[in-house]
Amino acid sequence: MSDSLSDCTEPRTALTAAEVEALVRGICFKTGPPRMVGVEVEWLVHELRTPQLPVTPERLEAVYTALRTVHLRSALTVEPGGQLELSSPPAASLMECIGTVSADLTAVRAVLAEHDLGLVGIGNDPWHSPRRYLREPRYDAMETCLDRTGPAGRAMMCTSASVQVCLDAGYEEPGPLGHGRRWWLAHQLGAVLVAAFANSPLAGNEPTGWRSTRQLLWTEIGAGRAGAPPLHAEPRTGWARHVLDAPVMCVRQNGGPWDVPDGLTFREWTSSGGPRPPTREDLDYHMTTLFPPVRPRGHLELRMIDAQPGDDGWIVPLAVTTALFDDPEAAETAYRAVKPLAERSLSLPAPHNPLWLDAARHGMADPELQEVAVICFTAAVEALPRLGATTEVTDAVRTYLDRYVSRGRCPADDLLDELRGASRDPHGKDIRT
Repeated sequence: MSDSLSDCTEPRTALTAAEVEALVRGICFKTGPPRMVGVEVEWLVHELRTPQLPVTPERLEAVYTALRTVHLRSALTVEPGGQLELSSPPAASLMECIGTVSADLTAVRAVLAEHDLGLVGIGNDPWHSPRRYLREPRYDAMETCLDRTGPAGRAMMCTSASVQVCLDAGYEEPGPLGHGRRWWLAHQLGAVLVAAFANSPLAGNEPTGWRSTRQLLWTEIGAGRAGAPPLHAEPRTGWARHVLDAPVMCVRQNGGPWDVPDGLTFREWTSSGGPRPPTREDLDYHMTTLFPPVRPRGHLELRMIDAQPGDDGWIVPLAVTTALFDDPEAAETAYRAVKPLAERSLSLPAPHNPLWLDAARHGMADPELQEVAVICFTAAVEALPRLGATTEVTDAVRTYLDRYVSRGRCPADDLLDELRGASRDPHGKDIRT
């Protein structure tokens, strides 16, 4: 959500719909050998010892001011609710990516600890209601726009956190590492990743009925803003059409509040020319306001994984996803495993289809999703040494497979068990009634 591009004061040349489609097709899928990997890790920032207590805006401002003086290789940004995000530079290997982000997180945690603050890896804040920390025109416009579809938008902005894995688009040619296969796989395997790493079952310290409440929020925001294009089209064509037909979040202005049109698509904007003709800069910005589960930005940005528990919990989804996409043997295994799941999507785009909804609601308690996840995680364990992963990383994935996936569990089940335990007295009686 903290994406930013050129501002609205640059020279403008109006775009036509045909020019928009050509630009999108040219910039969003950069094909070639899969070589680079990256990760974006978001965290909730809370009191170090009692995370249930809210952190004041003044304390957040003080710690972020201190963090801006720390040399990091990853880009540090702040989300609207004060969540912290680290975005790694593109790495030539999985282990390079892990090493960079791990070192940066160590430095960040040291500064936070000096302010009696810490990072919490949960997909949706289980204790606090949405509260805006950042007051910027982008987020004012986003809030106005998303409020039209209900409260999910504010919650997504201010209380959610994720692990986003970034991988090359793949070869132009077909095959396990071809961009067409990887685009399709990302949307089908994505449901498995939602279920296996679901870690947000609470809101207001009460169960929501969903293992991934964060994924539910994205669904409730709507298909135009947070949905994928249909998969039956060629990837470039499908995405270009989606960008054109998606609603415009805002029209940036040099002074005063930004316009927030209601229901105006980018295609309609190019034909109407109002409130002013759209430019290349407006197109670039428009694409940063679309939040599909898989976002093509030259590379593929997989956005469906909840933030994970523990200091190093983020490494497991990064390792699993990288292995299943970049190792040809594992990619073929994953493709064959998830193919039967596609029928459950009813050919509807993610995440607004039955497969993705079941993954978010049930996690690994869904028998078919669990069966596929066991196959995929096993393939990842076997592939990781071929990708140069250390024994420590491979063992972490194997441990996750044994602790959660093989047992039909996900981290959300731990949070639910903890809540149930806290709600009972020593004799097992429910103390909430």
